[in-house]
Amino acid sequence: MDGQTKTLILTGASRGIGHATAKEFERHGWRVITCSRRAFSNECPWSGGPDNHIQIDLGDAGNRAAGVDELRSKLEDGALHALVNNAAISPKAEDGGRLGALDTGMGDWMRVFQVNFFAPMVLATELIEELRAGRGSIVNVTSIAGGRVHRFAGSAYATSKAALAALTREMAADFGPLGVRVNAIAPGEINTPILSPGTEGLLKDIPMGRLGTPEEVARTIFFLCSGDSSYMTGAEVHINGGEHV
Repeated sequence: MDGQTKTLILTGASRGIGHATAKEFERHGWRVITCSRRAFSNECPWSGGPDNHIQIDLGDAGNRAAGVDELRSKLEDGALHALVNNAAISPKAEDGGRLGALDTGMGDWMRVFQVNFFAPMVLATELIEELRAGRGSIVNVTSIAGGRVHRFAGSAYATSKAALAALTREMAADFGPLGVRVNAIAPGEINTPILSPGTEGLLKDIPMGRLGTPEEVARTIFFLCSGDSSYMTGAEVHINGGEHV
């Protein structure tokens, strides 16, 4: 840590991968600032969590702009060392089923892209000076669904994740000269509370034969924000037990 406490801003931290990521960075001595549409949950605690959590609706442009200002105010020395864009939404049909391209309403398309695509872009660009000051790293959380039709992920979600993967490459090229690295992780079937019923049926397509854990994903995110990955940018790392092969 070179004697310096580093700072992470993490979206979507209330459960699953987000919760595991907050705990992983805390374990390494980082200060963790989180934001989500929910209030801080005592079911997902970490040191300083209540004081370093901001409630933001990332799908609302006005609320998002105010949230960026509040996040910036929490950066005591004006430097940000990591931004992890983890928050995402995936609407379902009334019966809980997948929404395809033919049955996804325009409202859902817009809402999904506001949270899954535009929010990461806005946070990265609005906080670029703070990231530049901290020679920071951005990690965008995409998905295996961004590269193939998925049994459970809807069309809007999958398309937004494919767009986020493309944005990762573009930002890597644009931010690299500023000393800011930008990578993505693409999780597959991770054992979190939001798994769709029937996910166990996908195990036959996973060479490793099991679900991943949030902790495995969190450790990869930390690697991409650490000095151990200092020559990596523009990459999308698959975390899916080989499901993509």
